[in-house]
Amino acid sequence: MLQIKAIGGYLEVGKNMSLLQVDDEAVVLDMGVHLDHYIEFTEDEDLKKISGKQLIEVEAAPNINLIPDTHKVKAIVCSHAHLDHLGAVPFISNKFNCPIISTPFACAVLESILKDENMHIKNKIKQLNVNDSVQISDKITIEFINMTHSTPQTVMIAVHTPYGIVLYSNDFKFDNFPVLGKQPNFKRLEHLSEEGVVCLIVDSLYADAFRKTPSESVARSMLQDVMLGTQCDGVMIVTTFSSHIARLKSIIEFGKKLNRNIIFLGRSLSKYVSAAESINLVNFSKDVKLFRFGGQIRKQLKKIMKDGKHKYLIVCTGGQGEPKSVMSKITTGYFKFDLDESDSIIFSCSVIPSNVNKGNREELEKKLMDKGVRIFKDIHASGHASREDLRDLINLVKPQHIIPAHSELNKSKALIELASEMGYKQGETSHMLGVGHTLRLQ
Repeated sequence: MLQIKAIGGYLEVGKNMSLLQVDDEAVVLDMGVHLDHYIEFTEDEDLKKISGKQLIEVEAAPNINLIPDTHKVKAIVCSHAHLDHLGAVPFISNKFNCPIISTPFACAVLESILKDENMHIKNKIKQLNVNDSVQISDKITIEFINMTHSTPQTVMIAVHTPYGIVLYSNDFKFDNFPVLGKQPNFKRLEHLSEEGVVCLIVDSLYADAFRKTPSESVARSMLQDVMLGTQCDGVMIVTTFSSHIARLKSIIEFGKKLNRNIIFLGRSLSKYVSAAESINLVNFSKDVKLFRFGGQIRKQLKKIMKDGKHKYLIVCTGGQGEPKSVMSKITTGYFKFDLDESDSIIFSCSVIPSNVNKGNREELEKKLMDKGVRIFKDIHASGHASREDLRDLINLVKPQHIIPAHSELNKSKALIELASEMGYKQGETSHMLGVGHTLRLQ
């Protein structure tokens, strides 16, 4: 028997989690949070005091009550370091008597979160290198296939079973010119098609975007154009995703060319940068001073005002307009720092499409415009595959069945429509699952 059960991340964006059952054994693929619900519920709370049950009730974590036979689960396997793929691990993994397996960077991020929040889990955390495999049992082998995304060491997870391979592709992009790390392992994907991919579970967030997702090198060029090609007589502030180590690498390089002192502000930045440095992925500390706590940030901002704003490049969180972010606290005056028409704010990120994020970001931009600062938006390239990347993936691996994931209804429909163009029949070889649904393949 081979079957897939949708626990989270199906017909929704976030709290990604799938259960793959092989006869009397199973593996869990990803264990993420729904970011909006998670932030709303936890922003003023001590994480150590929050239970998995509470997060499930507010729909911030996957509903593991959909898995009655938790003893059958032999491993929890996370595809990368983003919270919507591993952020629920500290809260609900204790329900499973099995290890957590992920790439060295994702493991380092998870361990950093646990240490930072003084949280403990009983599960062993095991690293599996990119392009390596590990045998879980006689019937299940896990293989990590190198991919590109907006955080390092993202992988497609190939689950090898007696019934064929299930390929879990959630999240990815096909970037032939990455700024950090290697190109996607196209050759291995081709070989998988020869071995037999029985099912492809695939990131469909931009299945309705008729394009190929641009390379990170494109975002790097956009950043270079703005940072080095525009006049800024005051402070330059760049906000981006904390986990986007490749983007941070580019920002640092251009900041050095500007001869500005580079300052990173915020706990989230600290977690991801420290994790990357701990596995020797980068060495930012020689070029950057990092301040994580409120008192440190206030003191540093005061120093910047005294020294002269034009001498500094600030990198901070807040691209979604989150009220508790450093960018928002600077803008509202919670952190005392003067912004005016001499200053430049660069949003090197997109707005994650939700009503909460859109509203927060609009409010932040309005306040910034009231101060007269220069604003540069969408200096960014997505980490998610678009329609033509998805077509290439399907052609490469030739799966027998396709399931859209990590997408709301309209995006999932777009993937189903693409599959139809390529000869798949909805309900027979392409399947739109909702949370709690099970698809039996063998």
